[in-house]
Amino acid sequence: MNTVVVVGLGYVGLPLVVEMVRAGHRVLGLDRDEAVVAGLAAGRSHVDDIDDDTVTAILGGFTPTTDPESIRGADVVVVCVPTPLSGDGAPDLGAVAAVGRLLGDQLRPGTLVVLESTTYPGTTEELFQPLVEGGGLRVGHDLNLAFSPERVDPGNARYGIRNTPKVVGGVTAECTRRAATFYGSFVDTVVPAKGTREAEMAKLLENTYRHINIALVNEMARFSHELDIDLWNVIECAKTKPFGFQAFYPGPGVGGHCIPIDPNYLSHTVQARLRYPFRFVELAQEINASMPGYVARRIQDRLNDESKAVRGSRVLLLGVTYKADIADERESPAVPVAEKLAAMGADVRFHDPYVTDWNVAAHGEPPRYVKVEPDLVEALQAADVVVLLQAHQAYLGGVLDDVSVFDTRGVLAGDAVERL
Repeated sequence: MNTVVVVGLGYVGLPLVVEMVRAGHRVLGLDRDEAVVAGLAAGRSHVDDIDDDTVTAILGGFTPTTDPESIRGADVVVVCVPTPLSGDGAPDLGAVAAVGRLLGDQLRPGTLVVLESTTYPGTTEELFQPLVEGGGLRVGHDLNLAFSPERVDPGNARYGIRNTPKVVGGVTAECTRRAATFYGSFVDTVVPAKGTREAEMAKLLENTYRHINIALVNEMARFSHELDIDLWNVIECAKTKPFGFQAFYPGPGVGGHCIPIDPNYLSHTVQARLRYPFRFVELAQEINASMPGYVARRIQDRLNDESKAVRGSRVLLLGVTYKADIADERESPAVPVAEKLAAMGADVRFHDPYVTDWNVAAHGEPPRYVKVEPDLVEALQAADVVVLLQAHQAYLGGVLDDVSVFDTRGVLAGDAVERL
């Protein structure tokens, strides 16, 4: 078995560590966040899908560290650092570049390096490889380098690291073979790609497909409401077709680490290299980004129907995470919904079983916290309008029966429910 260094111990890196250790690899987890490293060393998890008992159980084969020199003893290095969007919408590859320079200083001959951070096609060979080779070692001779897109789905109880097929594309055929062999030691199915660009593009295709189809049903939800058509029933009917259709559902906007971000990598690459727009992605982004404003207007209409003004009305938002039954708030559409309602003068409150402090300020701005309502029953009684933004199980067990709710997720039923 190998000595593996996983760089980045977030929602991608830590689940990988767990499966690697279970397969018998000796794993060092490198992260610059001292609090994360200290917590893991004490058996505390900071990732939704990994509990404290699991972290404690793997500590015999897992050592979290902030020491970059840990890379020197690695047989394999797997890079799982974040790749957000910069202020101008371009991919921010600062963390990837920093790790590449670090590897150039620390790697020994014979090491396999795999980049898992989502990025645009060409990044592995054009940006990352020259940095990795900065110390004089050469990919294809002294080192193996590959790209393998992460496919972590937080909160998914059915598919995890082991049983989700793993796409792997190397700089050379030998790079692909070695990376596939490594992943095959702890993943059931490995899918070799033609090369790194194909593996990078596969990730973007997966999420662009979702982004565009979500935009389709979001736009259909808007005109279906005006035409007095129940789109939720339309979707249920359409998905009975056993071929040629996959159900997607409208919502208050898109959130998380993939859908609002990944398609923009592709759009940016097409624009920068080919000088023309990727119109499908740009239109989907426009539609999905407009949904929080549309939700706010529907809430305004709902209050108007009750002869109430938005200004001064108490609006209770239920569920502010980007996905059901997890605590992850990244890119949650609940933030722009709250901001738009507050701009209208509403008294915005929230309840979420996974969130106690909700800061809606953008990164770098002074914090702006929305008032939390810890007692759900009391909050429901005091609200002028109740809005279900996330379908946490805590809201689906009957607690909202007979409550007048604006349901943006299509999970509630009854005469008192109005769906998006």
